[in-house]
Amino acid sequence: MERLSANTRVIIGLLMIVFIVVVGTTGYMLIEGDKFLNALYMTIITVSTVGFGEIHKLSQGGKVFTMILIVSSFTTYAYALTTLSTHFFEGQLQILLKGYKSKTIKKMHNHVVICGFGRNGRQVIDELTAHGHQFVVIDKDHEMVSEHPEYSDFFIEGDATVDDTLIKANIKTAKSLITTLPIDADNLYVVLTARALNPNLVIVSRGSDDLAEKKLRMAGVDSVVMPEKVGGAHMAALVANPDIVEFLDHLSVHSDDPTILEEIVCKDLPEDAKRKTIYEIGIRRKTGANIIGFKTPDGRYVLNPGPDTKVSRGSKLFVLGTPEQIAQMRKLLREDWENEKKRRDGENGKLSLGKL
Repeated sequence: MERLSANTRVIIGLLMIVFIVVVGTTGYMLIEGDKFLNALYMTIITVSTVGFGEIHKLSQGGKVFTMILIVSSFTTYAYALTTLSTHFFEGQLQILLKGYKSKTIKKMHNHVVICGFGRNGRQVIDELTAHGHQFVVIDKDHEMVSEHPEYSDFFIEGDATVDDTLIKANIKTAKSLITTLPIDADNLYVVLTARALNPNLVIVSRGSDDLAEKKLRMAGVDSVVMPEKVGGAHMAALVANPDIVEFLDHLSVHSDDPTILEEIVCKDLPEDAKRKTIYEIGIRRKTGANIIGFKTPDGRYVLNPGPDTKVSRGSKLFVLGTPEQIAQMRKLLREDWENEKKRRDGENGKLSLGKL
């Protein structure tokens, strides 16, 4: 019974009650010669064990039938009532949880929408969870997510290619979309729909081949990942350069190793900071972290940038260090510029007062 769906169990419970009532009513009509209403009354009070008095004294056969009816119906009747009451309670509970989940998702901003809860989707969730990112999962198959109740509050059961489903996931305030559906056409449709709802989304899609990658990029995908291609390249690298691969694994963004690799977006820098170089900022001296890569606002990558590289608004720094060092660097980039600007404003104010 545990493998049956809730609706099936309810139907079986109702059929059991009907069957017991029919058998009991028919038995009293045949054995005692009662009319239909009296026979039905006797059946109901016997099965429900309410203890009301008998309509008339029962014959020997009627007493034997009553005992058999009580014994045979007690477990069946109890199971049917338990099933019905449980179904009603769970239904009400699901309504309450659904309302709570809907409110939780509606409050999300700058979250990631994940389409597909397959193997790739679960791997994405593990990575995002390690980063501390908020996410919403969309999938048709409810049974798949039932095996992972820890994600139930962020799961939407539905078709990701439908506008309403993406809207329920609050796609308009999301920062990224990752679609891992197994069929390229479905991924393409999700991308087109999501891009129309939120033009500023960063979209990452799964692709099966080069042709699919070309079409997905034309539809507006920022990055296309082909799992088979990535997996093959990784296996080849394990043979050709095993130590390099192992070294890079130690730099995983959520590795147990104390040193991690992280990217820092310089989007809040004031105008004064544009004249500062990496050396002038003093990241290595003040935090102990190392800048191993740099991305310019126009998308150019610079490996191992020199100390004279200027940091500008919209650029990215790829930093190697401990979590504490990287946290200190984030604090440095945000607050140091503000303190510097306040200091300059203060000096300018004193100079103006001096002139007065």
